[in-house]
Amino acid sequence: MLKLRLSRGGTKKRPVYKVVVADSRFARDGRFIEKVGFFNPLLPKEKKERIGLEAERIKYWLGQGAQPTTRVARILGENELMPMPVNGNNPKKAIPKKDRKKEESKEAKKEEAPKAEAKKEEAPKAEAKKEEKK
Repeated sequence: MLKLRLSRGGTKKRPVYKVVVADSRFARDGRFIEKVGFFNPLLPKEKKERIGLEAERIKYWLGQGAQPTTRVARILGENELMPMPVNGNNPKKAIPKKDRKKEESKEAKKEEAPKAEAKKEEAPKAEAKKEEKK
């Protein structure tokens, strides 16, 4: 599957990204088919040098079935090359991972308890039906 994605360049703690068309099986910074733009996150959002895109080539690759990653989709949406993607909702993102796991296990236990009780109630009914048939 073809992807429009970011390929990292630059030095340590000074990233600069290329917007590339690549096969999804290739490594992030590895082989790519074509470079179609760049993105420099260190520059302020107002500067036009922050993002550079080749609109015609991007439209061509989108027409060929290339799927943009979420970050590239946002960049293309801001530059009006495609509709802006819908913002995701991840309310648990701010909670540390350890605490998330604790909450998940508590929720799972709460859900299992009613299911176990329901199975216990159904079992006698099934046995009663078997006895009636005999």
